[in-house]
Amino acid sequence: MSCNAYVVGVSGGSCSGKSTVTKIIEKELGKKYKVSVFNMDEYYDWSKMKTIAPITRIEYSEHNHPSATDIEKLYKDFTAAISNNTNDVVIVEGIFALYFEQLREKYNLKIFIDLKSDERLYRRIKRALEFDTIDETANRYLDSVRFRHDEFTEPTRWHADLVINGNLDANLGTSILVSYIEAQIGVCQPNE
Repeated sequence: MSCNAYVVGVSGGSCSGKSTVTKIIEKELGKKYKVSVFNMDEYYDWSKMKTIAPITRIEYSEHNHPSATDIEKLYKDFTAAISNNTNDVVIVEGIFALYFEQLREKYNLKIFIDLKSDERLYRRIKRALEFDTIDETANRYLDSVRFRHDEFTEPTRWHADLVINGNLDANLGTSILVSYIEAQIGVCQPNE
């Protein structure tokens, strides 16, 4: 008898700690199990959409709207990963991981990483300094990203089974999460 992969969705705002938590899960469980991760950033059409900031009216490339995601390709790749009986755990990580119902209904566990907006802005500035100025990064965040977060990402918190504090890279919540997922691996998940 073969068991289906245990499927996890990890969402949260830009720079909330989604990738960090996902990497911890992948590293810890990867010592004993086959883990596949889908980073939704890899499924963006980075040039497709534009947005006009609601207050400043500046135009930006749009990366924070669900339509910027190639959901058909992601869903095809994701479905193959959970259907081929070679993965023990499959994780989808991204700001829209809990947004799309066709993904959400396949998850065994839905996680939202919570972090206050000022901390997410600080992390975003630190990350972007190698290719943008502080002003460019802050303005984009304040003009566009925070509005999209409130519109599309924050409401998905209500779909989450678990909300984790994004303040710490490795905290008790993350350790409990890894232990919980490990306990579920091998327990046969129902076919969808």
